[in-house]
Amino acid sequence: MEKSLREIAELVGGEIEGDPDTIISGVSGIKEAQEGEITFVANSRYTSLIETTGASAIIVTPETRRNGQNTPFLRAENPYLAFLGVVDLWVPQEHTTSKGVHPTAVVGKNVTMGAECTLGAYSVVGDDVTLGDRVTVYPHVVIGDRVKIGSGTVLYPHVTVRDRVSIGNRVIIHSGTRIGCDGFGFAPIKGQHHKVPQVGTVVIEDDVEVGANVTIDRATFQKTLIKKGTKIDNLVQIAHNVEVGENSIIVAQVGISGSTKIGDGVTLAGQAGIVGHIEIGDGAIVAARAGVTKNVEPYTCVSGLPATLHEKWQRMVAVQRRLPEINKQIRRFEKRLAALEQVLDAEPKND
Repeated sequence: MEKSLREIAELVGGEIEGDPDTIISGVSGIKEAQEGEITFVANSRYTSLIETTGASAIIVTPETRRNGQNTPFLRAENPYLAFLGVVDLWVPQEHTTSKGVHPTAVVGKNVTMGAECTLGAYSVVGDDVTLGDRVTVYPHVVIGDRVKIGSGTVLYPHVTVRDRVSIGNRVIIHSGTRIGCDGFGFAPIKGQHHKVPQVGTVVIEDDVEVGANVTIDRATFQKTLIKKGTKIDNLVQIAHNVEVGENSIIVAQVGISGSTKIGDGVTLAGQAGIVGHIEIGDGAIVAARAGVTKNVEPYTCVSGLPATLHEKWQRMVAVQRRLPEINKQIRRFEKRLAALEQVLDAEPKND
């Protein structure tokens, strides 16, 4: 498929600087792009690549300057968002599993399915399940009894959704993820650990995406809640009774302990660990590998273990890096002090 730069500009908005009749036949990253492809630059750190890219057109910000090159620009307020719209022209996000209900799928009693649902090979749907329109269930997915799944939701292979879980519209859950497993609850009595029944549920609201091999445990009594628009990376653990606010980002290998409340628009970077029964305020950022042991105020950034304000942690790290030098200085001062004490001890003392 080929499109002129003029047609692309009409699709995504923006102004053309250069030949509007430039023909585009594909998309690529700025380092890999070749003649006939369109690319983008959204971060100022990569503007130098404009001079070396092989792309036939570049989506840039209104402020991006030229440095003598003649490659046509498509100026857009948000180049990244515009580029995503262009990507859909050549790489549409289509689901590849066969449409309809596969003969090997196992469907329980009193299952309600909306229009254009897909159940892949060897998938299992329990009793009293409700599936909205255009739900796509890939092969080997297991859906427990009394689960509700909204329209346009996709469950990739080997996803397990346990009983009584509720999943909203347009949710994407990637392979190997487990939703609604028992929370880790045990009562120590006389040296033995007695299981606390986990009888709550999990609620995932609209437009959430959950990566591969994520576990989201059911609540002890009420619900573990993931609010709308939140995106969860691979290998994340979310324990029982956790609440995650709207449009938050949880990066790979984060662990969130039970009954913790995460606000709206929060970012938890890779391998961050959060203890239980605390709150992380709206808009807060928890840096990679931070260990959070107490509440985090809204719109602050914390780092380190135990997590503290990012600026303070940077100063602490700067001092830590100088510890070998500081240690040498201390040793020199100790030697000079010892020599001074010897001199003072040797002096005659007046009675």
